Amino acid sequence: MKIGYARVSTLDQSLDMQMDALKAAGCDRVFTEHASGAQDDRPELQRALDILRPGDVFVVWKLDRLARSTKKLITVAEQLEAAGVELVSIQDRIDTTTAIGKAMFRMIGVIAELERDMIRERTQAGLAAARARGRMGGRPKADQRKIDQSIALYDTQKYTVNEICDLTGISRSLLYRELKKRQPAATTR
Repeated sequence: MKIGYARVSTLDQSLDMQMDALKAAGCDRVFTEHASGAQDDRPELQRALDILRPGDVFVVWKLDRLARSTKKLITVAEQLEAAGVELVSIQDRIDTTTAIGKAMFRMIGVIAELERDMIRERTQAGLAAARARGRMGGRPKADQRKIDQSIALYDTQKYTVNEICDLTGISRSLLYRELKKRQPAATTR
């Protein structure tokens, strides 16, 4: 039996492309998940791995859908191998039923991890260079006058939160955070 697994990192991303590829690959059943690849606790991946039996084929669209680190990828591959299950990655054109496929699988995992590490290093270097030039990261501070104006409008009870946000240009979440600051802290016993 061919079991497929598709994953995207956020709820606003679509699984359609992966689902189409997995169905075209002949998967009998596909497990889907909206979770970061860095997250170890992925219930749908675990369900997919749990139903695999010797002789089955586990199919993913791309290896980075399965794991974000070489260590995790190799751990899953070893788990599959011990269970007598083959691994196929459609985009990476890897099929562990062959010796070359097994070797390619390990090499691509190492390269993918290297690429992520290099991106992380470049990002850190860029942030350090920006800080050295006096630029700080993060969101720009909201205009305090707009915040005060939005709170004053809220206190009049003449406007809805949406109207206040439209008038002042601040976000709903910022308004609610500022309103929450005005409430006295609850005392604990």
